[in-house]
Amino acid sequence: MPEAARLIERGTTTLQRLETGQTHRIRLLDIRELCGVYDADEVLTAALLGLAQQASGQCWWHEYGKLIPQDFDVYVGLEAAARRLTSYAPDVVLGLVQTPDYTRALLRLGFPDASSAEIDRRVELKQRRRRILTRKRQPTQLNVVLLECALRRMVGSRRVMAAQLRHLADMSTLPNISLLVLPFSAGIPMGDPIGLFTIADFGSGQRKEPVEPSVVYLENLTGDLYLAQQGDVERYHVAYQAIQRAALDENASRSLLRQLAREYAA
Repeated sequence: MPEAARLIERGTTTLQRLETGQTHRIRLLDIRELCGVYDADEVLTAALLGLAQQASGQCWWHEYGKLIPQDFDVYVGLEAAARRLTSYAPDVVLGLVQTPDYTRALLRLGFPDASSAEIDRRVELKQRRRRILTRKRQPTQLNVVLLECALRRMVGSRRVMAAQLRHLADMSTLPNISLLVLPFSAGIPMGDPIGLFTIADFGSGQRKEPVEPSVVYLENLTGDLYLAQQGDVERYHVAYQAIQRAALDENASRSLLRQLAREYAA
């Protein structure tokens, strides 16, 4: 610890408070320097910086303890700090725009032995994550394309699906949300199927340079994958642009959502 304190030009006691979370004010410079000292990769560094920027609400998800999968708190930190999230969801409605009943139906399948109280806590966790889209100060920009499969695949019941699709249509009217539907008729824009992905971008500083490197998040059954190499991130941006070009425009997407909602409700 003395050597690390010397390298970041801070006292040993100050460093101890930083590492044990016993300080109320953390400088971003300290985090950058410590990540360099401890050889943290770009993804972890960006996540830690994101946590520090969240002020009093920086660690609200820690209230949920073991309900958060291993390493997923890294993604929640990235998500909370991002200025823009760009996602493609081929099989299921993206978590940030799910209704509580839709989420609950999925959780009951994924955690068949969980109690009702635990399921409720998991639903609450996902709903709290959604606040980044509706907060008054600098809401996160969300660009998402949903494959038509995600809209037609039954989750819960027809009532649940009708409410979910109406919710998507309503959310798509917000100025910070672009929600498009990739119809079955569009085929496979990239010539090869692509799974769920999210690109987190953190905005630019005064010199128009990225505050932090963009990160691609890939969710897998056995673990999450984070890509921070510029070439990898660019490939996913290109993939999203191809999918976006093949998707219905915003008005047509909203019309389809409302039409399908009526069909489910009939």
